[in-house]
Amino acid sequence: MEYKKIRVIISGGGTGGHIFPAVSIASRLRELNPESEILFVGAEGKMEMEKVPAAGFKIVGLPIVGLQRQLNWRNFINDIQVPFKVLASVFKAKRLIREFKPDIAIGVGGYASAPLLYAATRMGIPSLIQEQNGFAGLTNKILAKKVGRICVAYEGMERFFPADKIVLTGNPIRKDIVPATPQTKEEGLKYYGMDPAKKHILVVGGSLGSGTLNNAMKSWISAGCPGGGDVEVLWQCGKYYKKGVDTFMEGHRDLQGIKYNDFIGRMDLAYDMADVIISRSGASSVSEICAAHKAAVFVPSPNVAEDHQTHNAMALVRRDAALLIRDSEAREKLLPSALGLLADPERLSAIEANAGAMAKMNAAQEIADEVYKLLK
Repeated sequence: MEYKKIRVIISGGGTGGHIFPAVSIASRLRELNPESEILFVGAEGKMEMEKVPAAGFKIVGLPIVGLQRQLNWRNFINDIQVPFKVLASVFKAKRLIREFKPDIAIGVGGYASAPLLYAATRMGIPSLIQEQNGFAGLTNKILAKKVGRICVAYEGMERFFPADKIVLTGNPIRKDIVPATPQTKEEGLKYYGMDPAKKHILVVGGSLGSGTLNNAMKSWISAGCPGGGDVEVLWQCGKYYKKGVDTFMEGHRDLQGIKYNDFIGRMDLAYDMADVIISRSGASSVSEICAAHKAAVFVPSPNVAEDHQTHNAMALVRRDAALLIRDSEAREKLLPSALGLLADPERLSAIEANAGAMAKMNAAQEIADEVYKLLK
């Protein structure tokens, strides 16, 4: 396939689960032809306005805001503004399209992608959307009939989208997330100061952290870490919770084998050194864990639209490629479940193999190929 120079406009954001796949797609398109021009469009004040420029791409913000479902006065004021900000965003999106003159528009989900993709399809611009989750987001469901291609990460998405437009590509992930080798495992253990003679659990709650995962860790530590005699834990507690965890750990200064921090910079090495991973089940996390060929215990967040994290996790659970613990049961069951996996090497190996079989390592390339097919 000839990868000619193209002009691409990419929209979406609001969370890392939307932003990082978008950046991966853009990076691959630029690698295929460095002369291609790429413009991101996001929501003013959201994290993409910082993360996208940090990745080396230009971004323009729209005044779009999303509906807030929890009833309170502040959200009521926000929701009154939504239709007006949607209209303003559509007008700005049309102006951006006229000025930038894209060959194709790509949407990665989130309310920030709606005005741009709506305007692009109305203006006859070939368009593609990428759905990261096992339960389609509202924006992508609305846009599905208007775009030319829908790249998905899970099977069975025909219940949300026209079957003839669906391509199973997987989610684009960071290049450094690959299956661990004995050498990279050793490097990860050394990097994080872990004992190679012990087994290792990675607890990761995202950049902001997870109160549920943190509380499960605190309960286990307070109980004396039952079953963890030969186990070490690397615990990402998140920026939001770091102060509270610091205070808690002050009362457990003599505890050995628990290393924690608000942020893990080398996730590739953290995955490499881990024998079991405890995680939320956002789309990017699930895809990375499969790519790393690791066994995971997922705790889907109950605070996301359409409960899509449960759908993401269940796609693996149904294939014996992960375990799932409900958020409400995490305090009692989470660490015992992870420790149970560590104590059963055959089951652990089977889950690792099944997770690895679900990995889509070339998702960014496959999506890039779909972009060029649409332009033929």
